[in-house]
Amino acid sequence: MNNAVGLDEQAVSAWIADLGVGAVAPLTFTRIGNGQSNLTFLVADAGGGQWVLRRPPLGRLLASAHDVAREYRILSALQGTGVPVPKALALTEDPAVTDAPLMLMSYVDGVVIDSIGVAKTLTPDRRRATGLSMPAALASIHRVDLELAALEDLASHSPFAERQLKRWSGQWEKSKTREVPAVEELAALLARSVPEQRELTLVHGDFHLSNVITSREDGRVVAVVDWELCTLGDPLADVGALLAYWSQADDEVQGPFVASTLDGFPTRDELARAYFDETGRDPAAVGFWHALALWKLAIIAEGVLRRTTDDPRNTAAVGGPSTKIIDDIVARAMLVADEAGLR
Repeated sequence: MNNAVGLDEQAVSAWIADLGVGAVAPLTFTRIGNGQSNLTFLVADAGGGQWVLRRPPLGRLLASAHDVAREYRILSALQGTGVPVPKALALTEDPAVTDAPLMLMSYVDGVVIDSIGVAKTLTPDRRRATGLSMPAALASIHRVDLELAALEDLASHSPFAERQLKRWSGQWEKSKTREVPAVEELAALLARSVPEQRELTLVHGDFHLSNVITSREDGRVVAVVDWELCTLGDPLADVGALLAYWSQADDEVQGPFVASTLDGFPTRDELARAYFDETGRDPAAVGFWHALALWKLAIIAEGVLRRTTDDPRNTAAVGGPSTKIIDDIVARAMLVADEAGLR
């Protein structure tokens, strides 16, 4: 067996063998993905079967963060809703198996564009097809009937922007490794600029190119993954997040995700237009949500920096964010806020 830090491979293998999913011993566990939060492993068996396993990060965690059991509930609820997701197969919190909740999911074959190296293997036409399929996938999430999916009680129904500002300001105080006055300045600016919330939908909370699996044939999104930040709120929050993660070649300040700077990928304006054409929603507040998403991204990155500093075992294969990257995200948030007329 491969050495997979954070798993008791013998106990987890026995648990999977008892699930009736057809796993043939011995099983191997390999850390996959560039995710810096919940740890993800590819499970492979002797017969060629594959599954995906998720667990929380190692070390000290913030309260309510990295809730794998909640993520399992969301994936289970989304089966058959039209949202492209892996199948949720099993969850265990048995201390004889694991020190933290473990979720087993189906393996979805496809391409995850989680680096510029992967993006370079794709043609410009394929990149464009992937980019333009993302607003449609996002729209499918926002169409979920919360009552039918039994997700009405997933999170508070109170105004979403205020909840986000309160929550992430608190996360910043708990996880910051240094003082960055611009983070507090942005929080105050956003708090003064909150738009009216007109509807409440399911919100993915972390929708970007690295969190979708794309078809090997035509590039369209075949699965949306990493649901740990999913909540109920304003659907434009997800649009803002997509734009926040979507770097362009002509950006004055580049974000940490540069794959989308390659030829073929649509621009942020094209992504937004595709979403609003698909849904008929009003785009007036999208600048606010774009700036808030960048501010939140900087706080998430600071939390990753804190976790990898506290426990280097949490570091993904590609490394982790630096203070320079985080400061650049904050600077870009300020630029977007200015462009949106928030200052």
